[in-house]
Amino acid sequence: MPEAASSVLATAQNSRDEPFDLQSSVPYADALVAYAERHRTRLHLPGHGGDTAGVTAVTEFFGGRLAELDFMPMIRGIDLGAAPTALARSLKLAAKAWGSRRTWFLTNGASQGNQVASIALRSLGTELLVQRSVHSSVIDAMMMTGANARFVRPWIDDDLGIAHGVTADDVRQELVRMRAEAGAPVAVFVVSPSYFGFVSDIAAIAEVAHAAGIPLVVDEAWGSHLGFHDDLPTNALANGADLVISSTHKQGGSLTQSAMIHLGDGPFADQLEPLIDRAHRAVQSTSESAVLLASLDLARRALVTRPARVRRSIDFADSIRDQVRSRGRFTIASDQFHEVPGWYANDPLKVVITTIYGGITGHEARSILDEEHDVLFELANESTLVAVIGAGADHDAGGVLDILHGLPSTHRPGARNPLPVPPGGPRRMSVREAFFARTEIVPAHSAIGAVSADTVAAYPPGIPNLLPGEEITSAAVEYLQAVAASPNGHVRGAYDPGVTGLRVVVN
Repeated sequence: MPEAASSVLATAQNSRDEPFDLQSSVPYADALVAYAERHRTRLHLPGHGGDTAGVTAVTEFFGGRLAELDFMPMIRGIDLGAAPTALARSLKLAAKAWGSRRTWFLTNGASQGNQVASIALRSLGTELLVQRSVHSSVIDAMMMTGANARFVRPWIDDDLGIAHGVTADDVRQELVRMRAEAGAPVAVFVVSPSYFGFVSDIAAIAEVAHAAGIPLVVDEAWGSHLGFHDDLPTNALANGADLVISSTHKQGGSLTQSAMIHLGDGPFADQLEPLIDRAHRAVQSTSESAVLLASLDLARRALVTRPARVRRSIDFADSIRDQVRSRGRFTIASDQFHEVPGWYANDPLKVVITTIYGGITGHEARSILDEEHDVLFELANESTLVAVIGAGADHDAGGVLDILHGLPSTHRPGARNPLPVPPGGPRRMSVREAFFARTEIVPAHSAIGAVSADTVAAYPPGIPNLLPGEEITSAAVEYLQAVAASPNGHVRGAYDPGVTGLRVVVN
C-alpha cells in the first residue's frame, strides 16, 4: 500500500475507539438508508415526501433513490439522540482520515467554509494578513465581519496569466510591516493548491505564522484529495496549518456544494475550536441536505480505502502529460512550476496545457472541444487549458489527445501575448466601508481612479481582480473586459456581462 495512504489509514487504526475497519464503513449514509426503508409514509418536510405520497416529479426526472433519501436534519439516531449519532461517527472518521483534531461538514461549499473561518477569526481581532489571490468568498466574509486585510501578493507568471502562491519570506516581511504600520494581524490566510495545481510550502509559512504567535488558515479547496496516496503531495494539516477549508466535491468525489472544515491539532486548536463551532452554527442551514452529507461520508471512505483507484487517476493524468510532451505542439506549464519561489509540489491531478505556443488560445481550444467534440475542460485562459481529474476518475487519454492535437491553428505560434494578471489597486477604504457606502454605476473607463464598491472576479478561478475599497486601475479594467469578451469568459460580480460599467463609491 502506498506510504501516504498507509499513514492516513494508520491514523484511523491507532485510535483506541475507532478501529481501522470503521474507515470502510459509512455511518451516516447507512443510517439514512435504514431510516428511509423504515419510514414509507412521510407527513413531514421535504414536501416531495420522498415520493412515498405519489409526488414523483423528482424521481421521474432523476430516477433512483434521490428523493427517498432526501431528508431534513434533526432525525433521531442520525443527527439527534444518544451519542454518538451516525453523523457524529462520520465526522470523527473524516477527522481521522484527514488528520484533523475535529472536522465539520458543510453543504454550501468551501465558500461557506471561508465564511466560517473569517467569522471565527473576527472574534480574535480585526486585522488579517491575506494572500491577494484568495477566493472572492473570503472578501465577502470581510464585508460581513468588518475585518481588515493587508494583502500579500502571490508570484505571478505574466506570460501564462497564472497566479501561484506566496512565499514564507513574503509573509514574514509583510508581518513586520503590519506590526509597524497597522498592528499585528490575528491570522495569516493563504491559498494552496492554486487552481493550476501549484502547492505552496505550507510548512515554511506555518513556521513563520507560529513564530509570530498567530494561526495559519489555508484555503485548500483544490486539495481535498492530497495525502491519500504516496504519489500525491501531503496536505496542509500535515504541514502545520491550523485551520483548513476543504472543497471535497472538487476532487474528493462528493457531490457539488459539499465540503469540510478541518481543525489542526496545533498550538491554536483550543482557542479556535469553540470559535469555529459557534461560527459554523451561525451560517449552517437549518435544512442541510442529507444527500450532500451522505456524499461526504461516501467520498471519505473511497479516498481512504481505495488507493488503487487514486493511482489510476494519477496514471491517466500522467499519460496526458506524457503524450503532450511527446507530440510537441503544446507544452505542460507545470513542468516549470518548481522554478517559482515558494513551490513545494505539483498536484498531479491537474493537467495544465500551454496552448498559446501551439497556435491557439486556451479560450478557443476549450470552446471548440466543448461545442464540436463534447469534451469539457475545467478552465481556460488566454494561454492555457486546464484539465482537473477527480481522485478515482479514469478516462481515455488517447482519445482526448487526438482531439486536442487536431485543433486548428488560429494564429502563428507564440504571436499572441496574454494580458498580465493585474495586481490589486491601492487600498482607499475597508471592504465593509466600500460595500455599504453610497454608490453609483459609471462607464468602466470613467471608473479608473475611483474606489470599487464591488468584488469583481474573472471566473473561474474566482480570484477578485477588483475589491471593495480598492482603487480601480486601467490594467484591471482592460483585463476584465478582455476576459468578458473571450469565449466562455465570465466576470463574477460585474454590473453587466461585458463589464462596460462598474459600481463605484460616490465621493
